[in-house]
Amino acid sequence: MSDRSGMQRSNRDVSRSSRSVEGDDGQPSLEGGISNTQSRRRFLGGTAAACAAGIGLTSTASAAADRYGHYYDDYATVVDVTEAGADDTGTESITPVLEKLRDDDTLLVFPEGEYFMDEQFRFTGFDNFGVVGENATLIPANFHEFDGPRHRLFRLGVSYSPGTNIRFEGFDVDQSTPDTGIRTIEAYASDRLEVRDITVRGHHDSGTWGPGLFNVTDSDGYGIVERFRAPDGGAWVDNTPNAGNRWRGPIGIEANENEGTLEFKHCLVGGFPNNGLYAAGGNGKIVVHGGLYRNSNGANVRVGGRDSEIRWPTIEVDSTRPEDKTQRGIRIENGRNMDIYGAAVEITSPKPTSHAISVMNTCESARIDNTRVEIRGSEVNHGIVLSPDCGNSTIVDTSITHETAGGYPLWIRNSDRTERILAESVTITGRAGDASGFRDGIRCERDNCRFNNVDVTQRGRNGADRNALVNTGADLTVYQSELRASQYPFVDTGSDALVRDSTLESSGGDEAVCLYASSSNAAFKKDRLVDGIRDFGASGVTTWENTYQ
Repeated sequence: MSDRSGMQRSNRDVSRSSRSVEGDDGQPSLEGGISNTQSRRRFLGGTAAACAAGIGLTSTASAAADRYGHYYDDYATVVDVTEAGADDTGTESITPVLEKLRDDDTLLVFPEGEYFMDEQFRFTGFDNFGVVGENATLIPANFHEFDGPRHRLFRLGVSYSPGTNIRFEGFDVDQSTPDTGIRTIEAYASDRLEVRDITVRGHHDSGTWGPGLFNVTDSDGYGIVERFRAPDGGAWVDNTPNAGNRWRGPIGIEANENEGTLEFKHCLVGGFPNNGLYAAGGNGKIVVHGGLYRNSNGANVRVGGRDSEIRWPTIEVDSTRPEDKTQRGIRIENGRNMDIYGAAVEITSPKPTSHAISVMNTCESARIDNTRVEIRGSEVNHGIVLSPDCGNSTIVDTSITHETAGGYPLWIRNSDRTERILAESVTITGRAGDASGFRDGIRCERDNCRFNNVDVTQRGRNGADRNALVNTGADLTVYQSELRASQYPFVDTGSDALVRDSTLESSGGDEAVCLYASSSNAAFKKDRLVDGIRDFGASGVTTWENTYQ
């Protein structure tokens, strides 16, 4: 460690000898300081002044308690870190001071100032510990000068030895200097995790781990990460000093071992090379509430878990780097009863596989509700894609505007699974092309799908022939819907399709329905089929009380 001027600190060895360490049992101890068994409330009250004087905390504790008394009910000890010796000018590393202060039932307060860190602060197995800043700025050392593992500033708890309650809030992290990108905080809490108002400023260009990792380890635990912001994104690892040591590069926010309920509220994540918000592992519940997620490779919001919710986020993809291969909007997987509600996904710089919303094979059940998807650009791209092995899924009150060179606004992929897929009150509009053969508004390749009150308009870009709905599966139902297209509104190659009380009309002079020879037992009842049916040899066709104009 060194001060920022490059001079060796004269008290380096003294600081190391008095720093806190973890004992053999994994619990924290304080070498040269006070014992963890000592009552922190008594210490705050002054009865342990003799021990406290040994590390210079007697006046610190009382002054901090007066100044930050609103935290008193939550912590036995409240410490102003500057009064305990932490440099607030951004010159000398504060980690040795923090390690002397760490203890159970303790809150460390950072007054306004700049705090330089050139090594990790680690504390595990604790009971109730907090770190808060009041207009405080953390300044990490650069990649080449960071002492020890170049992974994190704060490591609070680990998977096998979490903290019970963790609070971390109120910091700007200045990573504007080259090669200073680093994980600000990694936290594992068993009971409660609270992280708020963290802003990481500057491009994460060192190739190390991304800004934040959070997990709740107990199934009854709860965590909230609120207003965690990393708007400037991160560099691909091959463009950093850590080239060759990682795959792709940093993740924006990671939570892949969560077992409790963990909420991400009003967060902001810029373009990272290895997912924006990546919370797809673990058995717990993930809640994404609001926030803005932009331009990450992989997926901007990637969520798994049981009963997880993605509510009211905005996802934007309007910039693509040469290394970016996929920039999906939302990806859900590894869970069941997953709910996307009120999302807005806007893609104007699409890559060929950057679906707006992906329901992956490992998603057992999902609902997409009140969601808006807009895709524009000169590449082939798809809207909502249901993978072959996903379970039952429902899409309700959702609109898709699709203005690309080709692709399917809604793609229900071929599967042997028979759980119901339901789309209800879904609107699909836009002029797209037919590049690569992707020319259908809805491509339905799965059995047991139902479309209620679906409005599909596919006019076609630059004279392209677009179909409204193409079915290749069995047991399809289309009810009270409107299908309009520049080619065929409805194409069937499957079996047992029923279309009733619907309007089907081509703007290109084609028939309303096209039935191929493989189509069997298709039925049309009480429909308006403008210009009728084109039949290439289908079997068992039923028509009843239809009109043809």
